[in-house]
Amino acid sequence: MTSPIYLDHAATTPLLPQARAAMLEGFAAWANPSSPHAAGRRARALLEDARARIARALGWDGHVILTSGASEAIAIALQGAKRARLLAGASEHDAVLRHVPVENRLPVDRGGLVSLPDDIGPDALIAIQQVNSETGVIQPLDDLAAHIQAAGGLLFADCSQSAGKIALPAQADLVAVSAHKLGGPIGIGALLVRDLAALDPRGGQEQGYRAGTEAMPLALGFAAALEAPRDWLADAALWREQLDAAILASGGEIVAQASPRLPTIASYRMPGVSAQAQLIRFDLAGIAVSAGSACSSGSLRTSHVLAAMGWDDTAASQVIRVTMGHDTQASEIDAFLAQWQAICHGNAKK
Repeated sequence: MTSPIYLDHAATTPLLPQARAAMLEGFAAWANPSSPHAAGRRARALLEDARARIARALGWDGHVILTSGASEAIAIALQGAKRARLLAGASEHDAVLRHVPVENRLPVDRGGLVSLPDDIGPDALIAIQQVNSETGVIQPLDDLAAHIQAAGGLLFADCSQSAGKIALPAQADLVAVSAHKLGGPIGIGALLVRDLAALDPRGGQEQGYRAGTEAMPLALGFAAALEAPRDWLADAALWREQLDAAILASGGEIVAQASPRLPTIASYRMPGVSAQAQLIRFDLAGIAVSAGSACSSGSLRTSHVLAAMGWDDTAASQVIRVTMGHDTQASEIDAFLAQWQAICHGNAKK
């Protein structure tokens, strides 16, 4: 039997062996890091070491608030920021948009790049993702941060997909990251904070900014995953070029082809074949891909990301997402392309 092929790493990626080993060490030393006794103090020391390693691996010199994942980090930032106006790009993840009124969503162009308003003002917090989870489009956050901060506003960057793959935006005020998108465990992430004074404390742990017992073993796994080699990213860039060329040659369309994109994420349209039909055919062939982000791929609604970029419902409904990770192989890319061409050419003959 042919081994299944997993090309949905943007949804979640397999746990790295380094992260698994670090977590086992943490579970062996488990105690509540907030307890004052010797076991608790040992757990606290391990937790703080993991926190420092996470910051160092991400190149972050500010504060690190450990959370249950990127969604909680997003909620802490957007609900706790001391700003009256909350704005966000229209192509942001649902975890961001649920906090932002429709009238406060910023337009993006056909390439998925966001446009800032003229009237940012000192009362604004603007949420812009570094990399879109559906299209891989990379926003020029350092340039955008300069405009936002010159007006007195704050920049919140959702870096769930980009952390550990490209450098974080150096000028962001608040950053959300997730462990399980980069080979760490599910159930932990972090909110990186430049200045804690920008947030209202709302919890008992994590310097008062988050409630709940700290998950020290998961923090150790997070740190180990960030410290693992990333040499596979060079292969991913070559494979994405191969995918792009073959998809175009087969009559497909690349979403945001002209925009800067993360090498590990690509979205492709197969004209005349719905994404749902494609997913079924790929799944029957043992290939896991997706339509849109994992949080919305089970629904039949049009991708809000593609809609924001100006795609009509018919074209948007024919787009699938292919994402690579640390264990992706060249043979898997070849198998995907062979199945893509079989579906595409089979449809053309009908």
